[in-house]
Amino acid sequence: MKSLSSFTLDLIREPNSCLGWMEEQRFEWVGLVANFLSRCIDGKTIIVATDKEREWLANYILTKLNQSLINRPLLPVVVLLNIFPKIDNLRENQEYELLEDMLDFAFPNGYTYLYIGEGRDKRATLPKREKNSFLWLIDEKNQNGLYLKSSDDLLDIKLISLVYLLDKSLDGALFMEVDLESLV
Repeated sequence: MKSLSSFTLDLIREPNSCLGWMEEQRFEWVGLVANFLSRCIDGKTIIVATDKEREWLANYILTKLNQSLINRPLLPVVVLLNIFPKIDNLRENQEYELLEDMLDFAFPNGYTYLYIGEGRDKRATLPKREKNSFLWLIDEKNQNGLYLKSSDDLLDIKLISLVYLLDKSLDGALFMEVDLESLV
């Protein structure tokens, strides 16, 4: 069983992985993904949320994490926009609380957010309220978030590469190839 850091480094350094850029952010990633993977293994539902510009990525993640060709259990993954299409209409704190109450009722085993997008986007409000969210933030730094730049010409490629890294990390955690307690 490898440490999550070693496992991640091996994935980053695979030929043709398109993840060389992640070597600098590996330690940031490892700390964030370990918490996320633990929550997934505990049976929490993954709620994928994105800003408007990255809605395509939410659907890609939904498909990628539960491909029919993989030999692992299906994961409870949903897209927030599919559960609550009027997410952009929420204005007041009380409205967010009502939605959180509905999510608590709908997912009694709990849930965890995977948010991808600009931190100042309105759709980031719910994931940022939850301390255990896994945030891939564009143009914002946050202790629960991986920092990406909107000015990066390769941003979309990096996001797809991160989905690959997340998918492989889930495999490693579910098949006990990775020790989530040993980050380094």
